[in-house]
Amino acid sequence: MTKRLVVAITGASGAVYGVRVLQALSSLADWETHLVCSPSGLLTAHHELGLQRPQIEAMADVVHNVRDIGAAIASGSFRCDGMVVAPCSMRTLAAIATGMADNLVTRAADVMLKERRRLVLLARETPLHLVHLRNMTTVTEMGAIVLPPLPAFYTHPQTVDDIVNHTVGRVLDLFDVPHDGLVQRWEGLRPAIGAV
Repeated sequence: MTKRLVVAITGASGAVYGVRVLQALSSLADWETHLVCSPSGLLTAHHELGLQRPQIEAMADVVHNVRDIGAAIASGSFRCDGMVVAPCSMRTLAAIATGMADNLVTRAADVMLKERRRLVLLARETPLHLVHLRNMTTVTEMGAIVLPPLPAFYTHPQTVDDIVNHTVGRVLDLFDVPHDGLVQRWEGLRPAIGAV
């Protein structure tokens, strides 16, 4: 049975996370991706990655216009396994936290929350002020998972790709998506020779 994941790319820095999620899922025959990008997300992806809209859309199985509130993913009757917003701008986070479903990204996220489906938000901003933190608390209390794309240095990353892949692997883990090589699993510290 085909599984479906909604992938949203919004206007914070870090468009590579959404793109890498799409790339990872494109090789899996039993996963179908539904992509929706905000205008700011497309602008950021072009600036950071040099990608145009058609190049990003070609990575998804189904593409939805951000203004199309009548799209399939805007309804709870559309069966899917969840949604990831990667990256999630503070504007998008605020809209989700307050239930302001004013475009297809925020409406689809609202659907995930009301249907009790998994919603993962790669919230991207720093430093954080009080409203950012309160919005993160609010969406967490509503059932979302806030997963800021922070590097794990215990993996000894050598490249930016290593850092990105680790975060994307952790996102895929949350949806039980099989993957190889993206995450270096923690196996505990081994005592140093001669340590007490």
